[in-house]
Amino acid sequence: MRHEKLIHALGNCINHCNYCADACLDEPNVKQMVSCIRTDRVCAEVCSTLNQLLAMDYKEVDDLVRYCIKVCKACAEECGQHDHDHCKQCAEACKKCIEACEDFLS
Repeated sequence: MRHEKLIHALGNCINHCNYCADACLDEPNVKQMVSCIRTDRVCAEVCSTLNQLLAMDYKEVDDLVRYCIKVCKACAEECGQHDHDHCKQCAEACKKCIEACEDFLS
């Protein structure tokens, strides 16, 4: 597949964001996790949309890839503020997704 590296990174990011958002709901102080949950959900949605368009081999995706980088950076930053393992893993998945997006654009 043409964009296999990016599609894999997007899928990994989607999975980590969804898992992180769900795990945040189980944290003792959920109110502290609201921003993390929202950012995780938005990031998963944007990555999912890009993933679907790439799977259809749609060509005009560069602007969405740039937006995906922006959202992944915000998610990595938000998750990076928390000590929970699921947040750290999510931040790492977002960073890998950013790298794959940047490689796609270069």
